[in-house]
Formats: sequence, C-alpha cells, structure tokens
Amino acid sequence: MRVLVLLNRGAGAIQHKGDHAASEAVLSAFAQRGIDAEAQVRPGGELAAAARSAVQMAKQNELDAVVAAGGDGTIGTIASALVDTGVPLGIIPLGTLNHLARDLGIPLQLQDAVNVIAEANVKPVDAAEVNGHIFLNNSSIGVYPFMVLERERRRRHGVAKWAAMVWAAFKVVQLFPIRRFHVYAHGRSETCRTPCLFVGNNRYRLDLLELGRRERLDGGELWLYIAKQHTRLSLVWFTFRALLGLTEPGKDLLCFDTIEAKISSKRKRLNVATDGEIHWMAPPLHYRARPGALRIYRPTVDISQSG
Repeated sequence: MRVLVLLNRGAGAIQHKGDHAASEAVLSAFAQRGIDAEAQVRPGGELAAAARSAVQMAKQNELDAVVAAGGDGTIGTIASALVDTGVPLGIIPLGTLNHLARDLGIPLQLQDAVNVIAEANVKPVDAAEVNGHIFLNNSSIGVYPFMVLERERRRRHGVAKWAAMVWAAFKVVQLFPIRRFHVYAHGRSETCRTPCLFVGNNRYRLDLLELGRRERLDGGELWLYIAKQHTRLSLVWFTFRALLGLTEPGKDLLCFDTIEAKISSKRKRLNVATDGEIHWMAPPLHYRARPGALRIYRPTVDISQSG
C-alpha cells in the first residue's frame, strides 16, 4: 500500500511537536505496518490543492490512498477533494473533539489509527453539501457561526481558545442573534424564527449518554434541527438542558429528515458553519445529501469507544 499523509500545520498536536517530529512519528507508525508512506505538512489553506494533486496521482496508479491527519476541519477539507473519486480516505485524528473519527469508531491513538488503515477495510460513507461546500458532520446557521467568529476575533488579540469561547458565549447571550428562515424540504414548508438551525449529515442523538453522536453515516439522509427558543433566558435554559441530554424533540426542537432542503432568508449574506469552518454564503442555501460519496477506512470491528 502506498499512501500520502497530509498533516495540517495548524493542528495543535503538530504545533506542539514541530513539523519534522510530527512527520517522523507518522511515518514510523506506517512503517511498522509495512506501508509505504509519504508525509507532507501543509498550512490549512494548501490542503485542498494538495488533496486534489493526490487524487491525480491515484488515478495514475502512483498512490493507493490519501490520509488526513488533523481535526474535523482538516478531514473535511481533504475529503472534499476525494468525493466521488473512489480514492480511499484514511483518518488520523489530531483535533480537539474528533467528532467524525469517534462516529466512525476510529481510535484516537496514532498507531491504532494507522492499524485501521492497514486493515484495508474500506466502506462507503455519506457526505453532504451546501451551495457546493462539502461537509461530513454538520452545518449550522445562527448562534454557532456567530460564536466562532467572535472567538477568533478574541484569539487574534491574544486570548486563549477556551477563554475566547467563553467570552463568545456571553456575547451570544447579550446580542441574541435570531434569524427568520423559510425552509423547504421534501414537500415540507416551514417558516421559523430561530437562534439556531442545524443540519446533520445523518441523524444525531439527543439523549444524555450519546449526545451529539451518530449511529450511522451511511443512511443517505440529512437531519434538520431547528431551535424554538425566542428569548435569551430560554436559549440559556435550552443550552443547559441540551448539555444534560434533556431536550424534548417537538417541544424544544423541530426535527425532521430529508435528502435535500432549500433555506431562504431576506438577508443578502449568511454566516454558515460547515464542520467548524465559517463561510459567507448568499441565500437561498441549497443542502443535499451525497450518499456513499466517500470511501473511508473503518475498523473491522466496533471500537467506537476506543480512546
């Protein structure tokens, strides 16, 4: 097996080790499994182009797979270039939350993640898109993109990441951004005023023990979750209950599945989050499921609790 490993220079684990040490650790892990690997450390802005080049190499039989080493944003960027190409994607989770890796059952330790790739168990996994932007986990409008932009603004002034996020949460409560949308999905039409509209690539669990997890990533569905809170206090109370897995679908959220959706707004531009990355998009927003669009190395047994 010949693989190209693309590492995001901005990932915390790589910044801590340095480019050379991070590359050597990855190459050593692949060498232990007899896999011919090349590692490239790239800035986040160069990952998409590097992945597209890797796809061309694979088409010329110079490469068997591309491996993304980083967090969910890194994986999503690299995966975007691999959609519908048939080129397998390997994942080495190096992010803070690693939502996709956890949902796929990919372990968080380097050698264990490489072992999954070495097993060569490739399975189709769904992707989703909004106005041409691919995402693997979720997309949202409203509170979350607002918080990310505010967090990054604070970080540019030297505030630590988690402290900046806490500040951003206070700003959300203070300003309480609420939007009016028209949602058209699978013969369904909804008009809503909401602080948050969330679109998941397949269904997200809402109960306490599995909050924010997905049981499958090959259902070929989008799931829309629209918060019903219209006041600051109700939003705070909803957030607290959501963290405890105590939300009540139907009462707290409007939830439904679809394969595509159009979301309209009177605003000229909207902040839209896709797998944690923020984009300015002109409505209407066109969401659609991309069933089986990716081929990803997955464990041969369920080890979703590893790490």
